[in-house]
Amino acid sequence: MSTVETGALPTAVMPTSRALTCSIDERGIAWVILDVVGEAQNTLNPRFSGELEDVLSRLEKDGSIKAAVLASGKPDSFLAGADVTMLKGLRNAKEAEELSRSGQRVFDRLEGLPIPVVAAIQGACLGGGLELALACRARVAAEDPKTVLGVPEVQLGLICGAGGTQRLPRLIGIGRALELLLTGKHVKPRKAQSIGLVDETCPPSILREVAARKALSLAAGAGPGTRARRRLRPSARSKLAEMALEDNPLGRTILFKKAKKNVLKKTRGHYPAPLRTLEAVRVGIEKGAQAGYAAEARLFGESVVDPVAKNLIGLFFAQTALKKDSGVDDLNVVPLPVKKVGVLGGGLMGGGIAYASAAVAKIPVRIKEVDDAGVARGLLHVQGLLDQRVKRRSITPLEAQDMMALVSGTTDFSGFHGVDLVIEAVFEDLELKHRLLKDVEAVATAGCVYASNTSTIPISKIAEASSRPEMACGMHFFSPVHKMPLLEVIVTPQTAPWVTATAVALGKKLGKTVIVVNDGPGFYTSRILGPYMNEATFLLAEGVPIEVIDKALMAWGFPVGPLTLLDEVGIDVAFKAGKVMQSAFAARMTTPPVIARLAEDGRAGRKNQKGFYLYGGKEKRPDESVYGVVGVVPTKRPPPAEDIAERVALQMINEAARCLGEGILRSPRDGDIGAIFGLGFPPFRGGPFRWLDSEGIREVVARLDRLAQAHGPRYEAAPILRDYARSGKEFYPT
Repeated sequence: MSTVETGALPTAVMPTSRALTCSIDERGIAWVILDVVGEAQNTLNPRFSGELEDVLSRLEKDGSIKAAVLASGKPDSFLAGADVTMLKGLRNAKEAEELSRSGQRVFDRLEGLPIPVVAAIQGACLGGGLELALACRARVAAEDPKTVLGVPEVQLGLICGAGGTQRLPRLIGIGRALELLLTGKHVKPRKAQSIGLVDETCPPSILREVAARKALSLAAGAGPGTRARRRLRPSARSKLAEMALEDNPLGRTILFKKAKKNVLKKTRGHYPAPLRTLEAVRVGIEKGAQAGYAAEARLFGESVVDPVAKNLIGLFFAQTALKKDSGVDDLNVVPLPVKKVGVLGGGLMGGGIAYASAAVAKIPVRIKEVDDAGVARGLLHVQGLLDQRVKRRSITPLEAQDMMALVSGTTDFSGFHGVDLVIEAVFEDLELKHRLLKDVEAVATAGCVYASNTSTIPISKIAEASSRPEMACGMHFFSPVHKMPLLEVIVTPQTAPWVTATAVALGKKLGKTVIVVNDGPGFYTSRILGPYMNEATFLLAEGVPIEVIDKALMAWGFPVGPLTLLDEVGIDVAFKAGKVMQSAFAARMTTPPVIARLAEDGRAGRKNQKGFYLYGGKEKRPDESVYGVVGVVPTKRPPPAEDIAERVALQMINEAARCLGEGILRSPRDGDIGAIFGLGFPPFRGGPFRWLDSEGIREVVARLDRLAQAHGPRYEAAPILRDYARSGKEFYPT
């Protein structure tokens, strides 16, 4: 830490551990600096409580200390929460509860210090980091793009365990606290100040001095800080509304009842953490702080050992591992630095890729279209997405202008001689893709990587037209590109390892979670999606109503039903993709006649307002005319929702296992990530492979055998599942 910024030098230094240092300047300010040596960001580790208690003892006993400032030695990280790996060592709920109580005791001691402590926040202040800051007398935040505050524990299936459920509602109000606690959303410094979460904001260059002045003013009795101040309100009307709900027992009852209803509507009861959070807050408000802390610790203990939390934490570790994965096994392979990107096609996919290149990766991008109108559509798509961000105030108009300046367009290949990587994003026509590949190779340098955004055509078939097949790969984005987090990089046996690494590195710069899969029809995500949607239409052909099918899969945990998804993807697109899959996998992937009949009827789904549902009204309703087109009468006694969901979901899960067994997937981890982030597989179930382990592979094979007897060979269990069932192996051995 440097006390030069404060204008004074320390007069004493207290030796502590590697994570915390404490020095005292000539004004009597104790500077407590968080800096976990050797780590990119600060996180709470098992030794942190003991280290902090050592510092607190000094602050309590040293009469020369007038006030303290708690700051980070890292510019981009105040304290990014707890080190999640320490939860692995907890054997039961009681151990987790005691961990929570330990954290509560230390933070309570911090809050009760006789001197004021001010948190100087720059960078991520999340989870336990925000709980630490809440225990301080006041908070000052740097106006830095990397400064965010929040309590994202709920996203891991956990609840706050160090007092967050108690201090946050008392500081900013119950309603606003629940908005943060139940969603895990982050807030920027100015928003944090507007809701009373921080006292002041300032430029990063003067953060420590502003915090020091705040600390000294509190020490002099100039004000009590936000802890004892009435919460900020944006207007008299909203103040009265909040008081009516929060400041009387009946209003609070209504508030908590409404919050619980909203949680259940959003989670369908699959995620216990929001309900546990709500209960901890309610107990603290209704029965007092001590009862609230006890409830928080108990509920934290329960959440740590909950299967949902274990799955979500497993997903967190998988994402973390992928961030470090180059996509190739050889650690010596170095990716090419991509300084300019070319995009073939300016439609929704091409425009979305161009936006990500300019706005996320900050890389110049050149869009190629067949005519000026196509170029204009691509540019307008990028501009529209930037305008949305300006409207939401996530970027300034000047920042949007700078990003848009990175995007250009052309109707020929001018400008493509200098691109390092080209992404082809045209419709699924092999002849067209061959022609574009040859055109690019004629103008681009020999070191230019060529990637196709195809979703079904094998990359090896596209690369047949290439004079440099080792430079070809697939980069399969998902629509809409600016929202969907997954990127599937597809490689052939000929793809050079450095090409793979380059595509992966670019994908990460574009803000995507990247998995690498081997080439094959449908790759991974499209391949496992096919039988999933096929089975939904088989059920429809049996007379199961449209809305019953969709509701069953949503109840199982998917964000939308399979027939709604077919409407979004496009029934015509699904029909064409189905032919590709059927030609590759024969009877097992035979497209049900339902899809052909609907395609022949001109039903393309949402894009032409004609699909399984009616569009344009106030509410989306099933289109009853569908039944006449496919020649069925909807039954009034459909199978139980659980049976419907099992039939459809098992098709996806079984195909995922086939992909692993055939070497399409590199690991179960990639299969789980791909299904969750690309297709909406329920995160609380952990992904297809974690779900198989939790259900028991032997039991799942028995279910598939029963379904195969009833519905045919499309349910034949993947060979790898039979092998694992016989041997007792698991995909994630414990």
